[in-house]
Amino acid sequence: MNNYILALGLAFILAFIFTPVAIKLAPKIGALDIPKDNRRMHSKPMPRFGGMAIYIGTMTAMVAFMPLDTKLLGVLAGGTLIFAAGIVDDIKGMSAKVKLACQIVCALILFQFSVRISFVGNPFGEGYFFFPWWLSLIVTVVWIVGITNTINLIDGLDGLAAGIAFIASVSIAYTAYLSDRPGISIAALAIAGGALGFLPFNFNPAKIFMGDGGSLFLGFMLAGISVMGPMKGATVIATVVPMFVLALPIFDTLFAILRRLVNGRPIMEADKGHLHHRIMAVGLGQKRTVLTLYGISGIMGVAAILVTRGLWVEAGLLVLVAMTLIYVFVKEQEELQEQEQALEEIAIDEPTIDEYIHKEK
Repeated sequence: MNNYILALGLAFILAFIFTPVAIKLAPKIGALDIPKDNRRMHSKPMPRFGGMAIYIGTMTAMVAFMPLDTKLLGVLAGGTLIFAAGIVDDIKGMSAKVKLACQIVCALILFQFSVRISFVGNPFGEGYFFFPWWLSLIVTVVWIVGITNTINLIDGLDGLAAGIAFIASVSIAYTAYLSDRPGISIAALAIAGGALGFLPFNFNPAKIFMGDGGSLFLGFMLAGISVMGPMKGATVIATVVPMFVLALPIFDTLFAILRRLVNGRPIMEADKGHLHHRIMAVGLGQKRTVLTLYGISGIMGVAAILVTRGLWVEAGLLVLVAMTLIYVFVKEQEELQEQEQALEEIAIDEPTIDEYIHKEK
């Protein structure tokens, strides 16, 4: 048990210590987020080098408290490369195609180091369905790239991505502990500590952003550790638990892709249609919106733990609660938007005072 606590504590302390260093260093290397459109939630340049603190805390704790085997080396190598790519994007900028190519390369590194999805549990009985190597490669790359981008895309409000990454990693750590996977549990707690140590400086009003270096790193590490080794227990747990834990960012990403396809816009183009934007539009401020999403993510984390214990009915009820909350906020935002459009149409149709006087003459 001591290694679990020490991994969490060391990652937290290092991230907490190095975040102020990142705040001072960011302007000197050009890692600043300068607002250029109304999509941004801040009005002044902000340092976006917080990923450095998260990276140092997480990686140091993993190396200190985990045995250096092939899979861990793959995660460390891939995590370092994705972090470096994110930092380049934060400082100089990077096209979406180049960023995607870097993510695929990092996913291939994991596959080469045997961190891969090679089977899925049989939902209809005992046993597993094993993939041929080429299908395992495709599934692994899609999973790693997909989860990496979910954390990146949800990083739109102060403290949102760091908080959800913390909740997700703690949930994965506990489910891994229950499934007798201590290595995965320690790795997840190292990620949790890194995110938590950064969070006090990132929660609204933020003093620093994690940038792509942080969000891509967190997403990649969560995706990587979730497939480092199959979990024991019910046959479907190995694939279902990560989907439960990361359900909120996964849903937000899929909804964003669908929304942009329907509207004929590029998939990688940013907009203000994400779930956190919709909740804010209802009238909640940044803090309450983030806390609301923390709550929904926490519900899904508990559902994942219940799945590990075989309590499928209880887990299903929690999922239903989370889905209801999301539906209520989205529906409320749509109704408010319709009301605003109706008022705008009325204002356009009504003549101005000058037009009325001219008409009377």
